[in-house]
Amino acid sequence: MDNLKVLVCDDDKAIVDAIEIYLKQENYKVVKAYTGIEALSILRNEEIHLVILDVMMPQLDGLATTLKIRDELNVPIIMLSAKSEDTDKILGLNFGADDYITKPFNPLELIARVKSQMRRYTTLGNMAPKSNILKTGGLELNVDAKEIYVDGQPVKLTATEFRIMLFLMKNMGCIYSIEQIYENVWGEQLYSAENTVSVHIRHIREKIEINPKEPKYLKVVWGIGYKVEKY
Repeated sequence: MDNLKVLVCDDDKAIVDAIEIYLKQENYKVVKAYTGIEALSILRNEEIHLVILDVMMPQLDGLATTLKIRDELNVPIIMLSAKSEDTDKILGLNFGADDYITKPFNPLELIARVKSQMRRYTTLGNMAPKSNILKTGGLELNVDAKEIYVDGQPVKLTATEFRIMLFLMKNMGCIYSIEQIYENVWGEQLYSAENTVSVHIRHIREKIEINPKEPKYLKVVWGIGYKVEKY
């Protein structure tokens, strides 16, 4: 972890300083920002491995900042918010966040989520099967390059979306429940994972399917779960 760098962005400096203490205890390097604009500038000039981003900030809020980050990077983003409603969490995921934690939060839970996201982001290449190219029909996933193509055209996925596709394509034709997908991709159990997984699945379909309502590759088996069709 010594070389892994986390960007923490919140307009409340006390929160940023508190998070920094816990991250440094785990040997992460910490870069601090207090506005979305400042965070974007740092991301363009430094290699950052994970972003912790507050939703409510002046000038450029966390949601708008996430959208701009996703235009250029697939770095994992954990959103912080005082709002706890499911609709707010879904909104954060819709904007491209990989995870969401509600204030006030247990610092140990935040660190656990950071480790989970960081582990998958930095070791994804080690998950590769013997063949580092997974294919079905016109859908192709390059494990080493962390890239996915549809009919030869590159598709931009977030880190979490890519991990979902990697898991399902390594097990093409097999059906997995929402809970199984969450446990395998996020590496933890969640009492109610439906909203989180469903939002990511919908985003993936919008990117890889010609008609997301009639998917060719990423299919739902009603009442059971999801699978990537094997052709």
